[in-house]
Amino acid sequence: MRVNLNIFNRIAVITLFACSLIFLNSCKDEGTSGSKDEGIIEFDTKAVDQTHPLSGLAPGSATLKYKREKFVIEMSTMGMFNTTVIGNTVDKTITQTVKFMDIKQACTETEAEIKKENASYRIKIEETKETKKILGYKCFKLKVTYIDNPTVSFDAWYTKDLGMENCNELTPYSQVKGVLLDYRVKKMDMEMRFVAKSIKNESIPDNSFEIPATMKKVDKATMAKFFADLQT
Repeated sequence: MRVNLNIFNRIAVITLFACSLIFLNSCKDEGTSGSKDEGIIEFDTKAVDQTHPLSGLAPGSATLKYKREKFVIEMSTMGMFNTTVIGNTVDKTITQTVKFMDIKQACTETEAEIKKENASYRIKIEETKETKKILGYKCFKLKVTYIDNPTVSFDAWYTKDLGMENCNELTPYSQVKGVLLDYRVKKMDMEMRFVAKSIKNESIPDNSFEIPATMKKVDKATMAKFFADLQT
């Protein structure tokens, strides 16, 4: 049976980009007194421009699980395209997994590959003195501007209350010393917003950060070809 790839390719690409960018909330405890180094953050996600032709296909939520230097983000669209990002801020690696129909594969990127990809998403981040509470946590406002399009800017919010000063070191937000709870990302000309809706401090099993044995390990070129083929 032949599926309509015009729909699924859009779902796949949007979910992949959203998932790969949301990993900026990866968590690494730096010994901050009273910090929480293990738990779950649930995010609401949506397209900023609801009139965008792909806005209806964007994932509506994302789940981040973190445990000291490790994290995993899980996203699903229509229950048919599932992807995770598994990261380790000590090993400085990011693994993308994809499960779509009979495709089950995983690709691990090195620090050099991660930096190269981040260089394509250039942003200027300015700290402000404005604060507000999000889910009971004191958050600090950031003004974020796209370097390649300086007329466009947006606000982002992060908290220091969870510790984890260096949790963004593998991302374009590496200068932010805290956990982002409200922010935007943009890929393929579609901007999305992520807003934390719950934070739970609870034990996370170590196997949550393992690549499933059912996944075929592939290189970045193979993963890229998979998404290119979906769009043909």
